[in-house]
Amino acid sequence: MCFKTLPVSFDGRGNATLRGGANPYGYTNSTPNHVEVTETEREERIKRLVARNGHIKDLNMDPITRIAGALALHVQADLDNGEYLDAHAQATLFRGYELILMGRDPRDAIFVSSRACGVCGGVHAHCAAYAIEMAMGIKPPPLGTVVRNMEQAAEMGYDNPLHLYLLAGPDYSESVIKASNPELWPLAESWPCPNAHIHGFKKMSDLMVALNPLTGSLYREGLDFTRLSREIVVILTGKYPHPQNVVPGGVSTTLTLQTLNEFHSKLGRIFDYAQRMMAVWDDIPAFFYEADERYMQVGSRPMTMIDAGYWDDPYAYDGTYENCNEWGDKRWSTPGAVIDGKLVTTRLTDINIGLEEFVEHAYYEPSHTTRHATDPLGNPLSPWHPWNKRTLPKPGARDWKDKYTWSTSVRWDRRAVEAGCYARMIINAQSRKIPTSDFIESTGHSVRMLVPKGEVGEREVEWHMPDVWNAFERNRARAHHYLYSQLVGLESLFEAYKLFQQGERQVASLTPEELEKAIPQDNRLGVGFWGAGRGWLVHHLEMDKGKLTNYQITTPSTLNASPRDPWGNPGPYEEAVMNTPMIEDLSNPESFTSIDMMRAIRSFDPCMPCTTHAYTGDGEIVREVNTCSCGGD
Repeated sequence: MCFKTLPVSFDGRGNATLRGGANPYGYTNSTPNHVEVTETEREERIKRLVARNGHIKDLNMDPITRIAGALALHVQADLDNGEYLDAHAQATLFRGYELILMGRDPRDAIFVSSRACGVCGGVHAHCAAYAIEMAMGIKPPPLGTVVRNMEQAAEMGYDNPLHLYLLAGPDYSESVIKASNPELWPLAESWPCPNAHIHGFKKMSDLMVALNPLTGSLYREGLDFTRLSREIVVILTGKYPHPQNVVPGGVSTTLTLQTLNEFHSKLGRIFDYAQRMMAVWDDIPAFFYEADERYMQVGSRPMTMIDAGYWDDPYAYDGTYENCNEWGDKRWSTPGAVIDGKLVTTRLTDINIGLEEFVEHAYYEPSHTTRHATDPLGNPLSPWHPWNKRTLPKPGARDWKDKYTWSTSVRWDRRAVEAGCYARMIINAQSRKIPTSDFIESTGHSVRMLVPKGEVGEREVEWHMPDVWNAFERNRARAHHYLYSQLVGLESLFEAYKLFQQGERQVASLTPEELEKAIPQDNRLGVGFWGAGRGWLVHHLEMDKGKLTNYQITTPSTLNASPRDPWGNPGPYEEAVMNTPMIEDLSNPESFTSIDMMRAIRSFDPCMPCTTHAYTGDGEIVREVNTCSCGGD
């Protein structure tokens, strides 16, 4: 049993059955037992505080800077007691890729959905290919899957340092600390960095100077290594972003030994850098926790998250839904759902049937149906499952009690689940299903990794599951995921060399002509279980008569930026903000920067272009605007 809220039971063989009455998925008169505070109760509390002291401040942060895309945040803050009473995250743009794909050739999904994001278009292209392969019954050859793994490891090599040094990094820089937390600077000047022998910064103040936007050495080095990873991607895909080599059944890359050697030579430069990155992001939390234990609550929320897994076993993956639990189990990153810190399932079918998407607080018309009462294996599906959903935009006025965002409320087992590359670390640590490797091992509570020898020699590192989940631990885990992803790229490269030595050259199962003839004319369902630099990425599709009749995209930021669900349960951004204390000096409300709220939001690495599936209305009145880096721009 992995569901506590959904009306789904499992027999001894893991087969799911629906329990309950005539409307088992109904929720109008039921509230999940995990919802501790309803929206009405939260509003009443704020009213009582206003009546008592009148020091409640409304803040509109629009836009939130140093993220990918457009995100606004409305909060109600009690400056006297240093707490956020309420928060609403607003995805402000509608992009419509799900509508664009309706009625198109399924092969178009690879190239159209890639444009959903200019940062990580490759992951959408691959995810679409997986969904198409499932619907069409196509299995890539082993070398095709290996090349995909290499491409996607390289894309993680771009995404993770982009976040840590160019987007979130300035929040911990000298320029921001002196402006928002000046009391920390004298401590930073005297605080010796425990990992100075690895990253080279003797004092925390030196490290903070290196994080300064544009001028800092870590900031500039981050730019260099994001470029290096893009060069690695281009070796295999021919261009970046939006690869043109991803096809149903594999890739169209012309692979040579020179290609592999070029990949190898560039990848080899990364491992010393990964050591420094992990050391930096181990020291930053240590400094802040020592400075004030309240920093452990910045961006905190339960360790409740989900991931679809990543990087396939080239010999196990066959693209079928029937076998997805088997090939999912053999991925380099195990699928899974974690509820309150406990791994409750690693089965892709469980992950799929537990999904629901609600629009009560989003700018869409309700669209649930019972067209697909079960998945292809007969497991029950909710009327609000993505296969039963249609995207019906309905723009309107912003109302915090009603509709206020273009992001939907995606839930798993009716819980607000978080997505992030760090979810892979947590799931891999607990599942102990990582393939046999010379470089990676899971222990049940940690992930051990061997950093290959570079200029500074090899070294073993270990990432431990934290006791408290917060903004600092998201960044620390992301730094360790950077190494993890590059080790998967190295293992995949070794497999490519092995296949080459055996004479394998086929990277796609069908020629373009064969693929044209293989497009089915009957009704088919498919789902691409994949991921991005920000974690979870899943595409659901339905096709009939050779055309797409439905396409649904759920991205990491759709989960994280989700609004209230039907029970008033906040999304992860909103919950993390409400759990964040105000640690900066509040003696002068006019100088309030909300820096810790910004640290909380940015720790998720928001990517809003993917989130909202262009409408701006008549504009909006914004009373306060948060500028980039609180002065560190």
